[in-house]
Amino acid sequence: MSETEVTRQGVHHQRPGREAVPGAKGGGRRRRGERLMVPKAEFGSYYGRPILKQPTWKALDIAGYLFLGGLAGASSLLAAGAQATGRPRLARNCKVGALAGISLSTAALIHDLGRPERFANMLRVMKPTSPMSVGSWLLAAYGPAAGVAAVTEVTGLFPRIGRAATGWAALTGPGVVTYTGVLIADTAVPVWHHAYREMPFLFAGSAAAAAGGLGLLTSPLAENAPARGTAAFGAVLDLTASTVMRGRLGFLAEPYEHGKARRLMRASGILTAAGAATGVLLGRRSRLAAAAAGGALIAGSALTRFAVFEAGRASAADPRYVVADQRGQST
Repeated sequence: MSETEVTRQGVHHQRPGREAVPGAKGGGRRRRGERLMVPKAEFGSYYGRPILKQPTWKALDIAGYLFLGGLAGASSLLAAGAQATGRPRLARNCKVGALAGISLSTAALIHDLGRPERFANMLRVMKPTSPMSVGSWLLAAYGPAAGVAAVTEVTGLFPRIGRAATGWAALTGPGVVTYTGVLIADTAVPVWHHAYREMPFLFAGSAAAAAGGLGLLTSPLAENAPARGTAAFGAVLDLTASTVMRGRLGFLAEPYEHGKARRLMRASGILTAAGAATGVLLGRRSRLAAAAAGGALIAGSALTRFAVFEAGRASAADPRYVVADQRGQST
């Protein structure tokens, strides 16, 4: 029997190493070679089934919506700069590209929603704390301006209205570029949610690279200097944000290192880096090199969005990433 007594003055008749001491910390360091009585915890769920409800989004709709909207917003900003510096061909091509991009992006979003009236219903209220609500209003404010800017540029009608529309599209374009990064980070998908800091910068850099690529692909050599600068800036921001994001995600970055997302992200990095380097080094002298650089930059930007989409879908399907994120053990 134990002879230990616990009184107000302390513990008496204690047998060292044999009895628990009230308030003492247990579970010291495990000795070398000692077998664990309880196995290490593993992240999982019942029968390995997904914890999150799987997204029903289609890759072509959502990734296409993310890419085309970013291309449109960045192209409007480049168009305004080209117009202000006396580069009419570059300005016109970027305005037309912005209109085409935002039209196709909106069509992809509506196709994913299923019914056009669902997009109109999102404009019934304005909720500043909701990225979807803010994004819907940004699209509504940007789209008509991009359309007026392009139509007046091509037809030559109402030049003052066209200049005002160009300025408004350039003002709202950056919001269209970056809000989608905030939007997907506001979901429960682990690899998106935990990358809330870097995702807007990744999308901004990718969109700038695509807009610069569009300018290089469609504009004459004498006017493509702003496109080359935009492409270089966008490529550096894209690749830097991608590297920082995956480094900070830690364990949650695994979906980017395996399967389809890995192949897409690797191809995106190669195309973006090669396109930017070719555009800067050869894009001012060779029309063929400028066009090739532009095509590579646009393709790289699109692949970035598809890689992000595929990584998010993989992380939502695997219970390990969901549980690790909820326990704060993602890094």
